[in-house]
Amino acid sequence: MDLSLNDVQLMFASSVEKFIENDYDFETRQKYADSERGYSDTVWRTFAELGWTCVTLREGDGGFGGGPIDLTVVMERFGRGLVVEPYLANVVLAGGVLTRAANAAQKSDWLLAAIGGDLQTTLAFVEPSSGYQISDITSTAVRGGGDDQAWQLSGTKTHVINGGSAELIIVAARTSGERTDKHGITLFGIPATASGISIRSYPTIDGLRAAEIGLSDVLANDSQVIGEIDLGYEVLNAAVADATLAVCAEAVGIMTVLTEKTIEFSKGRVQFGVPISSFQALQHRMVEMYTACEQSRSLLMWAAMMVHQGGNAAEQAIHSIKYQVGIAGKRVGEEAVQIHGGMGVTWEMDVSHYFKRLTAIGLMFGSADWHLGQLAAPSVE
Repeated sequence: MDLSLNDVQLMFASSVEKFIENDYDFETRQKYADSERGYSDTVWRTFAELGWTCVTLREGDGGFGGGPIDLTVVMERFGRGLVVEPYLANVVLAGGVLTRAANAAQKSDWLLAAIGGDLQTTLAFVEPSSGYQISDITSTAVRGGGDDQAWQLSGTKTHVINGGSAELIIVAARTSGERTDKHGITLFGIPATASGISIRSYPTIDGLRAAEIGLSDVLANDSQVIGEIDLGYEVLNAAVADATLAVCAEAVGIMTVLTEKTIEFSKGRVQFGVPISSFQALQHRMVEMYTACEQSRSLLMWAAMMVHQGGNAAEQAIHSIKYQVGIAGKRVGEEAVQIHGGMGVTWEMDVSHYFKRLTAIGLMFGSADWHLGQLAAPSVE
């Protein structure tokens, strides 16, 4: 089995690595994260100009036609740089929905603008009581508003990444069926300025931003329906699966950096007249950190290939890699902080920010325990 990257993937990897090395050091990242929007508009447009925003999109939609492996190549490098720009929200989540289900007019108006860096988007699907079950949607969309062709949306969405900056919000709402039914979910493209939308943006523990979005009798017409009415679950589930794979790749990049920084720190930190890297107990712990990284990277490559092939194996692969990243990330992050000592959790130390992002990823799109439960279930949903 050939696990080497092709020429295009190597080009993207090199491009991202050079950008992070030359233009995205930790201090610069902190400046962007501390800004009002939580990222740099200039950097985001640079991503679009370099072609990173269209890596995984189909050629017919203006992309490069890349797949899951290309996505992991980019996201692993973003993890190493602790990038705060909303790639996950725009390209993987909202972009994943639009490229799969949007009609020609919607792709022209929304998708091309998003990958060109001219439109900020997000996907709002998580609700306060839904947990990790994607189909648990109580937000409703009903015909109303004095026009039998109009839809009236009501409900609350929580932890909407990039929700405070998004100009287009893709909302998953229930148009039929019971609360957890997969059938009956419809996707709508709603302008953030639409009447009846309330947005409360807030910083997250990992230095990024998310939002809680309220929908109070928000009106939408049929031209804003993305895909087929009642049949939005499969599209939504596929986009979230891609996003899960993406954050796993990001986590592998973060774990790699934490391991490298911990090993380097141990060589310069002196105790009892010798570097702590000479202590056998710490050597064993750092070897375990390295092993956890390599195991996660290997499983990530396998998962990306399974997702590329599709089918039931792809879904199990997503559960497997998210479980692995959850347990390995916790181990690597905690070891890195402990070996660095008290300063490993200070705001000024980059290790603490890598650890926070790794912790947040561990809970995104399902915890390790939840994904293990899905693997252990008689049939994976």
